[in-house]
Amino acid sequence: MFEGLRYIWMARKGAFCRVRYCMWVLNPFYVFQVFSIALWLTDSYYYYAACIVIISLISICVSLYEIRKVSDTRRLLPCLLSKCLCSYLQHLSSVELVPGDCVLIPQEGLLLPCDAALLAGECMVNESMLTGESVPVMKTPLPAAGGRYSPETQRRHTLFCGTQCIQAKGGRPGRGGAIAVVTSTGFFTAKGDLVSSILYPQPINFRFYQDAIKFLLFLGGVALCGTVYSIVILSRTNTTWWELVIRALDIVTIVVPPALPAAITTGTIYAQSRLKREGVFCISPPRINISGKVSLFCFDKTGTLTEEGLDVWGVMEGSGAGFSELVPDPRLLPQGPMLSAMACCHSVALLGGQPLGDPLELKMIESTGWELEEPAGDDKTLDSEFGGHRVLAVMRPPACPLQSESVSIHEAVALVQRFPFSSSLQRMSVVTVNPEGQSSLAFIKGAPEMVASLCLRESGMEERGRQSEETPRVNYHVERDMQFLGLLVMKNLVKPESAEVITTLRLAHLRTVMVTGMKHNLTIINISHGHRGPQYLCLVPYLLRKVLFVILQFIAPCLSQGLYQGVINYHLAINGKSFSALCDHFPEYLPKVLMRGTVYARMAPEQKTQLVTELQKLNYRVGMCGDGANDCGALRAADVGVSLSEAEASVASPFTSKSDNISCVPLLIREGRCSLVTSFSLFKYMALYSLIQFSSVLILYTEKTNLGDLQFLFFDMVLVTLLAIVMGKGGPSTELHPQRPPASLLALPVLASLTLHTLLLILGQVSALLITTSQDWFVPLNSTMSGAANLPNLEDTSVFDLSGYQYIIMAVVVTKGYPYKRPLYYNVVFVCVLLVLFALMSWLVLAPVPFLRKLLKLYYIPDMNFKILLVALAALNFVFCFLLEVMYAEPTLGPSSKNCPSFLEVISC
Repeated sequence: MFEGLRYIWMARKGAFCRVRYCMWVLNPFYVFQVFSIALWLTDSYYYYAACIVIISLISICVSLYEIRKVSDTRRLLPCLLSKCLCSYLQHLSSVELVPGDCVLIPQEGLLLPCDAALLAGECMVNESMLTGESVPVMKTPLPAAGGRYSPETQRRHTLFCGTQCIQAKGGRPGRGGAIAVVTSTGFFTAKGDLVSSILYPQPINFRFYQDAIKFLLFLGGVALCGTVYSIVILSRTNTTWWELVIRALDIVTIVVPPALPAAITTGTIYAQSRLKREGVFCISPPRINISGKVSLFCFDKTGTLTEEGLDVWGVMEGSGAGFSELVPDPRLLPQGPMLSAMACCHSVALLGGQPLGDPLELKMIESTGWELEEPAGDDKTLDSEFGGHRVLAVMRPPACPLQSESVSIHEAVALVQRFPFSSSLQRMSVVTVNPEGQSSLAFIKGAPEMVASLCLRESGMEERGRQSEETPRVNYHVERDMQFLGLLVMKNLVKPESAEVITTLRLAHLRTVMVTGMKHNLTIINISHGHRGPQYLCLVPYLLRKVLFVILQFIAPCLSQGLYQGVINYHLAINGKSFSALCDHFPEYLPKVLMRGTVYARMAPEQKTQLVTELQKLNYRVGMCGDGANDCGALRAADVGVSLSEAEASVASPFTSKSDNISCVPLLIREGRCSLVTSFSLFKYMALYSLIQFSSVLILYTEKTNLGDLQFLFFDMVLVTLLAIVMGKGGPSTELHPQRPPASLLALPVLASLTLHTLLLILGQVSALLITTSQDWFVPLNSTMSGAANLPNLEDTSVFDLSGYQYIIMAVVVTKGYPYKRPLYYNVVFVCVLLVLFALMSWLVLAPVPFLRKLLKLYYIPDMNFKILLVALAALNFVFCFLLEVMYAEPTLGPSSKNCPSFLEVISC
């Protein structure tokens, strides 16, 4: 062996970590915070500035701690790996491994520190932490034939970083272990790519967040207008230029509140907490809001809609005359090729005397009753028993008392060559010999259409699945002129929760699609439709000499009415080759097919990802639910990915559920809709809060006065912040409504609602000021002074009283319930806070104690009738705003997917 060419490994920008932290801290939000705090300190507004400083520092420290922790984990990832033996049997730390090094995998196995291609020997590897599949996989050496190595197409010969090698053997004659060559290390491994996708996720493209930025720019324009107005008004007084600049800039911090981004995330935080209690974990909280807009959900089949394991239903032997009757117990089969194929065509291995391998193969061997035996080390006893062939494993029939009365089997069978199953080839094959090396036979098992393409016509297998002469072969001399033996019939039961969930989604007008990498189209159709369901058209492509032929099965009267007419109740069932043919040769028809496609069978992992992407191009918000590594690409590409697996690969999905069924999907959608509506309400409330305070300040600027520091603090911290925190605690509705919530902040109803609300609020404050100035006991303020210097005065007190009520009533007005949230009274904390704040505000208006009146610099008004009139004006303001919100809120319900097809019912096959 030799030591390959070494490459220079460079740490990933480790020297720039501090700069990256600084760049993160100096994002626009925190820059605006610093600007606002500096302005408030200059204006002697110390109380609120101190509160914002404390909150911001806590937020920054927590965020930096999380980033630092992730960075430390990333830096230590290559270091926390066990040592392995390198070339020349040197002990070498795995940190020093580079592509090209040849390594010895010890016989007892190890946690693999890199991606490597197996050169000699066999390895039993547990890839559950990476793929989610709990079944150990047998890895075999790279074939001797030339060709470019690819870890994706040659997974059966690749050892992946982070997986556990349980056993290695056959790499060196006379000694244990296996030999492999390092292909990639660190973040260039499959696991490293997974970690990178978590650390640097794709940007979220969601209209709500885009409109939020645009609306902030709009508020900035409003602030500019207010700044110009305040400069004009204050310049007519004896205000100094310095004071004029401070007052003008203060308008900006009022209209664009620094707490706005934090406030609109409270609904998402509450939703994330509720999901966690239900066993659904989220690593990307913004995706919760996106889940509220999902219009189509894709489901994997095996392990997601159906049970994880398969059971043997029976065996059907084939012949030139057709198939025999179903034999429920394979032990009843006579001695012959069919029984030998079931006993020998597998990749099961022994570990500690226990068979390990694919569950399907384990079930197949168990049904035959045969026992697996492997050679121990360098023992040649089995080799000599089978004619000197190098024996990989021996299958021995059960003892006579365990055999059927009508069957008597005595001869064992040895496996001398094995080609493990490959998803790209859709089959596996083995070569066997009888005792003394007689009767060499080759067996193949795999997809029916692939096996059919390798069998003779006269062997009885229907030619529907025959492929072209370009069918890829592992070994041309072995896989030719095969005799079809029969079918092993397995059953895969549907999970009891699946039917209920699909019905719930269908009633909510959410389109459902089944995407699976297994099973034939007809099997999937049998699983997915009900007895009185729609008709299915099955697209089966044939590529022969670069000419595409498409066969439509189960057509019935559909074609006579037109394939794409909406009046026909049919679905399309498409396999992976049909999908590839459409994408490559007929892209103009792909959108039409996708609109009717409900079942996608035999889809490769990259095809699942492409399907999700193509559906997104049709303006669907796509959800994906799966449980295996072959779903990881689709889970990442989907707007909402839900993993039912506990493997490390599942963390690439935004959501991971502890339950093993799809009951979490309706829960996630309901929480998403609740969170989106809450974020919507909070954004409107914070915008209206800014506009209320903006109006108050401009009105008081006109009157040559302003709100006091503690008055600002009372509004900002006691009223608004407290209400914004508890407003989002309301839980989701118990049902899924057929219509989806709106997501656009710039829609005409929303903008019209905000505009009219602002006008009504301004009208209320102006009315309070005019009513105050019309009283006989009214005393004008000192016109020789300006701003907060002439507090207390009647103008400020009247505006303070009414605007205080406006902050409370608008929290009630914009808080939505039906049909996405539970009614307001279910949010007990919010209702209690509303009552307390209303009582506090009424106390300040009707009967304030001298201490609070002096602290807040409020003018003493002895006229109780006037105070009651202010409360009545606030109540009238509430009634008009509430009616306006009801009038404009009802039409803003989002669109539904009413006419989208769905597989109606899930039944057991």
